[in-house]
Amino acid sequence: MCPGEQPGARGHLAERPHPGVGVQPLIRTASLRGFAPLVSELGGDPEQLLHRYGISTEALAGDDGLISITAHDQMLDAAAAELGCPDLGLRLADRQDISILGPVARAVRPSATATEALECAARFLFVHSPALTIGVDDDPWNRRGVIALTYRKQLSESPYSPQAIELGLGLFHRMAVQLLGRSPGLRSVELTHGPLSPVDRYLDFFGADVKFDRPVAALCVERRILDASFATADEEVRLAALDHLAGTYSDPAHSMAGRVRRAVGERLPGRVPPLAEVAASLAIHPRTLQRHLVVEHTTYGQVVDDLRRDRSHRFITTTDLSFTQIADLVGFSEQSTLSHAVRRWFGVSPGELRRRSRVSR
Repeated sequence: MCPGEQPGARGHLAERPHPGVGVQPLIRTASLRGFAPLVSELGGDPEQLLHRYGISTEALAGDDGLISITAHDQMLDAAAAELGCPDLGLRLADRQDISILGPVARAVRPSATATEALECAARFLFVHSPALTIGVDDDPWNRRGVIALTYRKQLSESPYSPQAIELGLGLFHRMAVQLLGRSPGLRSVELTHGPLSPVDRYLDFFGADVKFDRPVAALCVERRILDASFATADEEVRLAALDHLAGTYSDPAHSMAGRVRRAVGERLPGRVPPLAEVAASLAIHPRTLQRHLVVEHTTYGQVVDDLRRDRSHRFITTTDLSFTQIADLVGFSEQSTLSHAVRRWFGVSPGELRRRSRVSR
């Protein structure tokens, strides 16, 4: 499964094994496995593309580096457009397999059933990228005996990318086939955008009907597939891998800073709520909330500042919204306040930050 983010450190390798709170959503460099040779085969310059989006070529030397998911996704969309390759996401998915999930794959492979594998992947997908989630929903068409395996990106943290969605959903499908050793009983595919390629290309890749402009990206499969047994099942190996994941990685969304960031983000645009109001929404005493944040080496003010910084950077560099509109979206009462904050965060004015991002594109 392929496919969060923010400025400053965009494209740099992170020192920690997983993204922390207060920085842009990230994704493991394994998601770009096969990207450079594919671009070269299409007549493009992968190094030039990587440089343009602030991703070092050294980052792709291994699978465990962390890069901005926004830079990752925007690069895929740009490469597809510039190389005249509308099915770039699907082509990249064809070059990948479950091993791109690294430590998560080591717990998924020895699962006994598809249900067990999905539960593990859903629980620990944040190790690959905290901006992505998978789940099991009811079939959107109310077909008997059918469920939807959903694939979502957190759009409040990183913009939508058609190519990244096709890469992610395409890889989701390939993983299912790889684990089951056969077709996952696919009844239809749901894509959240219109066709990028001729419809026959999608039919050839998925082998099933594809429905476009749908609310949620998903693979709609026969419910019985959840009980399918894996030939690779090994309970001892699975438990050891789960212990490693649980002991090594912590989901940033479950930290107090992550919960606060989400609570504040849900109230924007509009005024930033005081700490006491957020504490009440989390059913916790304000002092207890502050103590938790101290343990996580941050403060309420820092969480809010990080959230504003990250969203401001995204709106300035990826949209044509006016700076007055952006100020309102991040909870500033005046454009001048946004301008002062942007200079503090990035050392340049909002206009210069936008100009530089467009020149680099």
